[in-house]
Amino acid sequence: MGDASAEKEKGGAAALTLMRGLEVLGRVAKGDNSLPKISKSLGLNKSTVHRLASTLVDSGFLSFSQREGYVLGTRLLELGHAAQQQITLTRVSHDYLVRLAADTGDTINLGVLDGHQVHYIDKIPGTRRIEVRCVIGERQFLRPTGLGKALLFDENEDKLREVYHREAREFPNYRYDLKGWLEVMKAYRAKGYAMDMDENEDRVRCVAAPIRDLSGKIVAAVSISSAAQYMDDERIETLKDYVREVTHAISQELGYQG
Repeated sequence: MGDASAEKEKGGAAALTLMRGLEVLGRVAKGDNSLPKISKSLGLNKSTVHRLASTLVDSGFLSFSQREGYVLGTRLLELGHAAQQQITLTRVSHDYLVRLAADTGDTINLGVLDGHQVHYIDKIPGTRRIEVRCVIGERQFLRPTGLGKALLFDENEDKLREVYHREAREFPNYRYDLKGWLEVMKAYRAKGYAMDMDENEDRVRCVAAPIRDLSGKIVAAVSISSAAQYMDDERIETLKDYVREVTHAISQELGYQG
């Protein structure tokens, strides 16, 4: 019980520190650019504010100079840009995904690359008796998922090797060896769609294709997922055309001319 209590107390302290750090960011955003001003606004002592602000400076969320004091850092610009992209993506794509789910009866997912993982940012449930488990906000490996493969279409072989070896350390028992996976990726890239054939979850299959922006860069991917009993080879042939048509339409909405 002692260990559990200590762990709970540690978690509570970490959450409080996080909240105070966010409050410091909020005060700087409102123009409090010095330790005295931030300290007075938040009712915290200067040493606490200095510790929080220094951590935020080190991580790029704040910047500090003798002339200007504290100002918002470039890391926030990066996050803001990423958030804007995701909001735009979900807004533009959502109706397409709803129609795709209605047309196919299957679960439709929208995912983006987030670090070394797929981040699911939208989901439309299917109408099948068996529902595919997936949650908005969830993150998955790249190598076995249809979304992950589609998001990697433009990467060179060195990058693909890096992905394979990194995920092999956490998920060693995979269907393909490195050579086989590179061959699969080459074939999928040529066809413009990727598949997950019971690789990420038993008896769950999906077909996915990438979304591109104005510059032609892959910014997201859409997958059609269902239980394997609804995804035989003949049906996959039909679904690959559905997902490519939808991702092309979304891409054009984002300015892609290809």
